[in-house]
Amino acid sequence: MARSPTPKRRALPYRIGWWIGRGIVFFVTGSILWVLVYRFVPPPVTITMLGDLAAGRGITKDWMSLSRIDADMARAAIGAEDGNFCSHSGFDVNAISEAMQRNAKGRRLRGGSTISQQTAKNAFLWQGRSYFRKALEAWFTLLIETIWGKPRIMEVYLNIAETGIGTYGVNAGAQRYFKHDASRLSTTEAARIAAILPLPKKRGAISPTGFTRRYGNNIARRVSVVARGGLDSCLR
Repeated sequence: MARSPTPKRRALPYRIGWWIGRGIVFFVTGSILWVLVYRFVPPPVTITMLGDLAAGRGITKDWMSLSRIDADMARAAIGAEDGNFCSHSGFDVNAISEAMQRNAKGRRLRGGSTISQQTAKNAFLWQGRSYFRKALEAWFTLLIETIWGKPRIMEVYLNIAETGIGTYGVNAGAQRYFKHDASRLSTTEAARIAAILPLPKKRGAISPTGFTRRYGNNIARRVSVVARGGLDSCLR
């Protein structure tokens, strides 16, 4: 005749469930508070920045409010990275589907991440392609879309995105490449910064050649399309 479980054995699943539940509550509460703080306070450092510091490269950043950054910089980012930025709620299903089809055909790999997703990743997480990180990215994307709103998302994105080795934000990038701040960017300069965002450690905004030059010229043409079509209307 089988023995019934001892009290200690019966209590074990309860304890495990209690600790798991406690961990979930702690994570949800902590992440909401973290996002709420960054709604008002510029992120002081990111995991990517810490990687540069650990490698001895140092970091250069210079926060500038969205209202001071030349409007063409946000338009260039929208034209290059996320044409539906103002109309989606954090995820662009069509862009993700198109990226998956393109990658399946063996063409140049590209992601379907929106500016909101990239901001969530850059501000709170690490670089990588694991499913675990993508799940966390989705959670933080939902939070910033709910708590921050589009102008703040764009402001944080433009200030913490890597724009060169050890350089973060479009203002620091403008000073590095063009010797003036991001409030005086020309359309061409804004487009060139947007062109290097996907691969900031391998592309340069000064006298770009090949694909980077062609891509930058294409983005410059998209800037006027974004302006005329009101694709940046959520930022005004």
